[in-house]
Amino acid sequence: MRFLLVLLFLVVPILELYVLIQVGGAIGVLPTIALLIADSLLGAFLLRQQGRGAWRRFNLAAVEGRVPARETIDGALIIFGGALLLTPGFLSDIAGLVLLIPPTRAVVRPVLVRWAGKRMTIAAMTVRGPRAAPGGGFDVDGTATEVDHSSPRLQP
Repeated sequence: MRFLLVLLFLVVPILELYVLIQVGGAIGVLPTIALLIADSLLGAFLLRQQGRGAWRRFNLAAVEGRVPARETIDGALIIFGGALLLTPGFLSDIAGLVLLIPPTRAVVRPVLVRWAGKRMTIAAMTVRGPRAAPGGGFDVDGTATEVDHSSPRLQP
């Protein structure tokens, strides 16, 4: 985790500056700034367009009685991609576009789900709370109620 934070806060900004300097040297300062502004405008447009679509798909899944898991992940990826596109820098713009364009987002989604699933499994296996039993299980107090399974739809 520390390596990821070092990468995120030190290496990525240095790489972004390097790329900005290289692009600025190749095409000039004003065209570089114009390109960064155009990237931000494109990011805002894509964020709005893809965000609306994700919200519609989320609502449709809820109306159909399905758990909107895919739609929720897409929404989070769209928000993160939009934030990356609004951030100045060409590397972050590339990463943002990958998350905002549906075909590439479809490639990222299963990788993210697999990674998160492993992290949750590891976290669940290592959790030790004040109520943890000696064998690693948990002692849970609660009550049970009868559930009507005749309707598979979610209730509003």
